[in-house]
Amino acid sequence: MVAVRSYQAAGPHHYLTLSMWLQVSNDEPVADVEAPPAPDATHLVRKVHTLRHVPLGELGPADLRTLISQQVALPYVLPLAVRLLLEEPSIDACFYEGDLLLAAVNAPASAWSPLPDLAAQLCTVITTLPDAAVAGLPRGAADELARFVARPGSLR
Repeated sequence: MVAVRSYQAAGPHHYLTLSMWLQVSNDEPVADVEAPPAPDATHLVRKVHTLRHVPLGELGPADLRTLISQQVALPYVLPLAVRLLLEEPSIDACFYEGDLLLAAVNAPASAWSPLPDLAAQLCTVITTLPDAAVAGLPRGAADELARFVARPGSLR
């Protein structure tokens, strides 16, 4: 079970949407969360807005990759992503095998600092990846993985 503050992936709050959770937790201004996208907003902006209203327990790998890549609600979506990555590190969320893993390791260090146990678990997964799995990732991915593992405190 993945826990973030009082959220438990399998617990009573799994039905909460990011929008609802952020209103309850006050981690982001409600106006920022609830404002509809502008009429000329890009597809990505509209998609992120839509994902903010999906129950946390219903976010899939592609949704998590999108939210992590856009740095939206990282304290809530990183634990969900790690849960998937512990089971299948090279999961193909949307674009290629390992895209969710690379999105997670490229999240800012400040997003990982309140999640040291999850960061350590992800480091363990990364260091045990077969060479073939790392070789199959896009150019530069091995360096990104190495940087994540080398972050201060990431192995504690």
